[in-house]
Amino acid sequence: MNPSITRLGCVVLGAVLLSACSVEPWVKPYERANLADPIMSFSRDPVSSAYMNHVREVREGARGAGSAQGGGCGCN
Repeated sequence: MNPSITRLGCVVLGAVLLSACSVEPWVKPYERANLADPIMSFSRDPVSSAYMNHVREVREGARGAGSAQGGGCGCN
């Protein structure tokens, strides 16, 4: 294999890897509220799941320890 082609390949690969570091977050802060919506959860019945989660938190005395919910403001 030609060493100049290998060197050029390393330079191109390095440029691609460095450009990947400059990617900004895809989710804007004002869009995080949409991700915290109960309809975005994996369960089939998000309302029932939220209620059962609330009951478990009250029973165990572990409010806020179950899952991360909220709009990203840190107030929950």
